[in-house]
Amino acid sequence: MKMLKTSIAFAISSALLIGCSSDTDYVQPEEVKIATYNLSFDRATFQDLVTEMQIEPSVQATLVTDYLNNTIDVSDRDTAAKVIQIRNVAAVIQKNRPDVLMMAEFNNDGTGTDKSALEGFQKNYLSVAQSIEGAGGDANLEPISYPYFESYSTNTGLLNEFGFDLDNDGTPGTLPGDAWGFGFYHGQYAFALMSKYEIDTANTRTFQEFKWKDLEGATIPTITVCDDPSKFPTGMVCGDEWYTTAEWAEIRLSSKNHVDAPILIPTKDGTETVHLLMSHPTPPAFDVGKNIEQNAAEVDFWHQYIQNKSFIYDDSGKTGGLEQGKHFVMMGDQNLDPVDGDGISSVMLNLHNDSLVNQEVTNGSLYPTSDGAAEYAADKPLQHPQPSRITSNFGLAVDYALPSATMNIVDSGVYWPATNEDGRTLIFDSRIPDSNGDSKEISSDHRMVWIKADFSN
Repeated sequence: MKMLKTSIAFAISSALLIGCSSDTDYVQPEEVKIATYNLSFDRATFQDLVTEMQIEPSVQATLVTDYLNNTIDVSDRDTAAKVIQIRNVAAVIQKNRPDVLMMAEFNNDGTGTDKSALEGFQKNYLSVAQSIEGAGGDANLEPISYPYFESYSTNTGLLNEFGFDLDNDGTPGTLPGDAWGFGFYHGQYAFALMSKYEIDTANTRTFQEFKWKDLEGATIPTITVCDDPSKFPTGMVCGDEWYTTAEWAEIRLSSKNHVDAPILIPTKDGTETVHLLMSHPTPPAFDVGKNIEQNAAEVDFWHQYIQNKSFIYDDSGKTGGLEQGKHFVMMGDQNLDPVDGDGISSVMLNLHNDSLVNQEVTNGSLYPTSDGAAEYAADKPLQHPQPSRITSNFGLAVDYALPSATMNIVDSGVYWPATNEDGRTLIFDSRIPDSNGDSKEISSDHRMVWIKADFSN
């Protein structure tokens, strides 16, 4: 892989920061842990995130101490709260030690070119020992280093160039609703990848410009949530098509991006390639039907992709999906539960049931679960039929690392510590005001989901 000189230098400096460790020696691994985690690092601007990531550990420590002691200057209070969140997220990563990590809601500059936030996250947080006890605790976790990292272009906040009124609010060409993907600025809600193994950027495929109309079975979304007509755009009624003919001809499928990023894993029998199929579809909520349909279509794209449908095309013009027999892991906060929620669950359930996907993970004993999720559900009127499987504070299983049937998966899980388990304060901390003890102000409103693949045979 051709890496930027700055990335190479940064990787070297990160290694020096943590010293020589077996944690960074990944020659011929037997097991590889692959995880997805919505970090909830959404910020008002990309520069806000960059600034937070560049705060040095000594300054962080002072901010955290003063915050917890309630001696913080009012002008520093918001910054200190964000530092606590980032440190707790870094602690979750250090505790779980994934070898490959897809990170949702890691804002960027819109194109993924500026990697300064990723570099700061590595240098000032991941390369520094965090605490399993959460904010202000003893630094008792091992630092972790990812020599390979990428940030990807996104449709969020990218204003459509045609002047379309995509949200039908009567004011065309305005953010956030008239962007190709909902966002107040280009780069909001983007996603990134960190890896112990080389990312094959030369063979990475992106589908940012793939048009929704070109997906097999696609139809113009209509107003289907009709119980409250006051929510309809002015002049529209139940059953109306959301887009005009001109808009439907141009509308992009992906609310952010769909990315097939191969990683190269050295084994005793040669290099194994695993295709990371990453996306973060729009939530099936907040409107009267369009988002429900788009969310389902964004998920269905990957289903059709692994079936190697010939009509698929990427941003470079290459056609076709993923060749049969290749290793893959479909990753990300998909905002769709296979058995519950407001979305079209059957779309996710169909993907789960496809024989191309590892059935032990999707329908067997290796489905990722946690005791913490079951405990959380028991205390709330969530009514999820499989409470140990939920991955979010809103009570749904929406975060995934779905491997192909070709992969030998030996373990899986959701990192959601129950009351008496290590790391509980990383997701539940009553010391953080206005957080209800368990919100994304502490770390995230999502949990890390992981699988472990055996490459020894």
